[in-house]
Amino acid sequence: MSITKKLSRTEMAQRVAADIQEGAYVNLGIGAPTMVANFLGDKEVFLHSENGLLGMGPSPAPDEEDDDLINASKEHVTMLPGGAFFHHADSFSMMRGGHLDIAVLGAFQVSVKGDLANWHTGAEGSIPAVGGAMDLATGARQVFVMMNHLTKSGESKLVPECTYPPTGFGCVSRIYTDLAVLEVTSDGLRVIEICADIDFEQLQALSGVPLIQ
Repeated sequence: MSITKKLSRTEMAQRVAADIQEGAYVNLGIGAPTMVANFLGDKEVFLHSENGLLGMGPSPAPDEEDDDLINASKEHVTMLPGGAFFHHADSFSMMRGGHLDIAVLGAFQVSVKGDLANWHTGAEGSIPAVGGAMDLATGARQVFVMMNHLTKSGESKLVPECTYPPTGFGCVSRIYTDLAVLEVTSDGLRVIEICADIDFEQLQALSGVPLIQ
């Protein structure tokens, strides 16, 4: 199936940012989710990083980087007025204590029940890197997953059951891909929006799991 129009990573980040409400406390996971910080506009959103930051702003302008200001992805960030630094243990207490409204995470697989696998493919020689993902998956009130819909070999990342080592069970609220936005419900995955030049039937065929309109 030929898809000529789908979301770029930047456009996916913009789409996620549009659904983050004013006043939310949000953790942006390692990798592409960190791009969401650049598209929050004038909304008052409190960005948290597990290495001990709260109140991060967008990426710094070129040549204005501060090597003492980095997020969990080791990327340079900015701090907004009122931002705070704190101990790593305190940061994880925030994550585990249910103080975050949203965690935006990448994923290798998401099941129809909202199970998440995002830290290890089980492939021989790959390096496991769970970081704070399990804490975020179970501690945040909502988990938004941002990922490509298909693997590089064309297989759906939406699966009946996760075959990779799990990060969390029943934890995912919404899934944002380069093809669609889906909500995890008790009845299955409901399509909120199709973001590519395909119709529902084509999205269904690519996804490999039952979808709800």
